[in-house]
Amino acid sequence: MAELRPSGAPGPTAPPAPVPTAPPAFASLFPPGLHAIYGECRRLYPDQPNPLQVTAIVKYWLGGPDPLDYVSMYRNVGSPSANIPEHWHYISFGLSDLYGDNRVHEFTGTDGPSGFGFELTFRLKRETGESAPPTWPAELMQGLARYVFQSENTFCSGDHVSWHSPLDNSESRIQHMLLTEDPQMQPVQTPFGVVTFLQIVGVCTEELHSAQQWNGQGILELLRTVPVAGGPWLITDMRRGETIFEIDPHLQQERVDKGIETDGSNLSGVSAKCAWDDLSRPPEDDEDSRSICIGTQPRRLSGKDTEQIRETLRRGLEINSKPVLPPINPQRQNGLAHDRAPSRKDSLESDSSTAIIPHELIRTRQLESVHLKFNQESGALIPLCLRGRLLHGRHFTYKSITGDMAITFVSTGVEGAFATEEHPYAAHGPWLQVRRPFFYSLPSFHRLFLAHPSSSPLATLGGAPSRGAGHECLLDSGPWLLVILFPVEI
Repeated sequence: MAELRPSGAPGPTAPPAPVPTAPPAFASLFPPGLHAIYGECRRLYPDQPNPLQVTAIVKYWLGGPDPLDYVSMYRNVGSPSANIPEHWHYISFGLSDLYGDNRVHEFTGTDGPSGFGFELTFRLKRETGESAPPTWPAELMQGLARYVFQSENTFCSGDHVSWHSPLDNSESRIQHMLLTEDPQMQPVQTPFGVVTFLQIVGVCTEELHSAQQWNGQGILELLRTVPVAGGPWLITDMRRGETIFEIDPHLQQERVDKGIETDGSNLSGVSAKCAWDDLSRPPEDDEDSRSICIGTQPRRLSGKDTEQIRETLRRGLEINSKPVLPPINPQRQNGLAHDRAPSRKDSLESDSSTAIIPHELIRTRQLESVHLKFNQESGALIPLCLRGRLLHGRHFTYKSITGDMAITFVSTGVEGAFATEEHPYAAHGPWLQVRRPFFYSLPSFHRLFLAHPSSSPLATLGGAPSRGAGHECLLDSGPWLLVILFPVEI
């Protein structure tokens, strides 16, 4: 629950207090981290010392559900001559360390990030006659903050969020988000570290898909060139009824398609509903490691096992790419595909120390055949995996949102992979690698993976199998896409 009130932020406009060398022994009446961010707000809005503010009634550190202590809402007059319309400017307080006493964030010093290192902002076009800012953006920001606190994954400029619902719960086409640096807010040095400001930008589904296929920064630059789609300050207009590609059809072919062909995709992977199993021989029992990704309660990796996976990914697979961020969705905070900078918690880090047998992780197992399972949204990213990643000598990873299982497709240009040309299917514990997957040279895979699972009970890809490899696809009537890969001698 939250309440709306004037912020009543006290304090002069002087610079923040000197940086202490250790966290304060007790919280001041006006927390230093909060004071530092207020100082940046006062710099931008000296005429609005007491903006309207949405505040959590029960603070997160007292057991409340909302991680953001406050969301302040300012009226920005814009600049008509620069195609910057009047808008509402929302600024969060709580993803960074406001207090410095370990009640929310661990104090780690003044040189690094404060808390998660950033706060969220949002710029919403002001409608004619609107005298007060809508409050729904505050709940949107709380939803993103809940994901960050629960997963400990951070955001960075260029990231995208698949939301799959109008941001304001209307009939709007603005149903997803990109993130970028706020055009006015400057990084703030607080007594507890540095805070940057990431702005949420509402986008249409077609724009999100282009960001996935290419990269978020490229689409943000296109949005800046179209005044009605955001303009220089990327202001979200929930009444926008056309995508940038409908406004200017040349953008798709001349900018996006060319960018994909030249640059590939920056999206190195997603967290999703997915699973794999070794079909070379049936599992011996329920505890067999080959069944680790199929059970309803997948076992967790030990800290040592997890570190080995992370180090292998770091050494061999981080080629022009970043770790992946688990999904977000308005109903369940776990539905999005994302590309980001390294976070406080690695994407393959476990929450539990319940171990599988360590040697199962160390020993590489070559598999004769594997069974892959994806949900529909994840399967729809297979064209991206091929066109934007593998064809550019990169890799693409699916990380399970229900356990520590992962599936990585690797191309011949990826060094350090344990899947080889001779043994294209290989596993370390619950981590599977597939080298040059069967659809690598098949033109028909695009239609298959974008088809709804109920479209056909059984389908075979590409007609006759390519030399040295056979394949068939099983599509059931539920939300899962089932794929079986197996070598066949021709």
